[in-house]
Amino acid sequence: MNFELDPDVEEMRTMTVAFARRELDGRHQAAGGHEGAGVPFDADEFRRRWLLAGKQGVVGGVVPVEYGGSGLDAVAASAVMEALGYGSSDTGFAFSVAAHLFASLMPVVEFGTEEQKRRLLPALCSGERIAAHAITEPEAGSDALNLRTRAESRGDHYVLHGSKCFTTNAPVADVFVVQAATEPGRGFFGLTAFVVEADTPGLTVGPPYAKVGLRGSPTADVHFDGCVVPSANVLGARGAGASVFSSSMKWERTCLFAAYLGAMRRVLESTVAYAGEREQFGAPIGSFQAVSHRLVDMTLRLESARLLLYKAAWGLARGSEDEVGPALAKLAVSEAAVQLGLDAIQVRGALGVLEGEAETLLRDALPARIFSGTNEIQKNNIARALGLSGNRRRAGRR
Repeated sequence: MNFELDPDVEEMRTMTVAFARRELDGRHQAAGGHEGAGVPFDADEFRRRWLLAGKQGVVGGVVPVEYGGSGLDAVAASAVMEALGYGSSDTGFAFSVAAHLFASLMPVVEFGTEEQKRRLLPALCSGERIAAHAITEPEAGSDALNLRTRAESRGDHYVLHGSKCFTTNAPVADVFVVQAATEPGRGFFGLTAFVVEADTPGLTVGPPYAKVGLRGSPTADVHFDGCVVPSANVLGARGAGASVFSSSMKWERTCLFAAYLGAMRRVLESTVAYAGEREQFGAPIGSFQAVSHRLVDMTLRLESARLLLYKAAWGLARGSEDEVGPALAKLAVSEAAVQLGLDAIQVRGALGVLEGEAETLLRDALPARIFSGTNEIQKNNIARALGLSGNRRRAGRR
């Protein structure tokens, strides 16, 4: 086993950290009224930074070179995301990049036709355009196969009706990957994925949400009212929507969460420095066992989560179909980020509850236990892989 990244990947990570510190700091985190009460979301500023990230090769990282990307594998992509989280306090922007790249572009890479790839991917990789993945609905969050958005086939096109919620990048998206039911009631085989241009008549986007965390990532509802989509915009094939979604989630549950590893390391380092400088009772608080042990626990959580994530990325890079690894990584990283945020606040005392990177990490970490499938759903999936599903238990009692 080799736990070191390739020299080229290390260099890329170093360059990404420098870029993030220079261009993606936390001064532009407002998205719908966040950093600073009542500050509106600045779409122009978001796009300015997005274009810079495109020139840096960040927003198209895992897309093959022939379509305008950098051709990174999952390990290298995770290293880049970790660098974004480490270099910038705006974890929300990194989250938007990941949602664009892993949940929206990778479905096109893996399921799109050659025409779709060449038409869509270059501008999405360069930063000229932004993508969003619309699947979650008010009545279909964890129950992702029970969508109410319908797509009716009418000759050479489909007509979409319905609404999506919690759609990352919706307020700035130029392209949507949309999941809709083409055969309601058929479960896994009843969904179809579509590529829908944002200016398609009948598609409207609501105002950006005000969220507890990830404030640099604009999120909104998306509505489809008689939205006509050409059949040529079906992604994969009719009825393959669930497969498209499952594939994208393996990427997202692994590579996206690497941004949290970077954010945790940044906050851990500043917390250790603070504990070495802050004095009480004539000594640095880091010399007190209660504080030093807390810092050791923070380090343990970070390093353990990092190993699980890179193991999952290593498997994904080699074509593994394993779903347990990404689920374990998602669980470990999200729970570690929340606890590390709490610990960072506790070490700082009263200063920890003031605006700063400790409380920002905690706010940004809270949604991580919800998106990409709640942590409870991840545990269900892992339990099922262990042979602990309810059906099997009931069968054993007969």
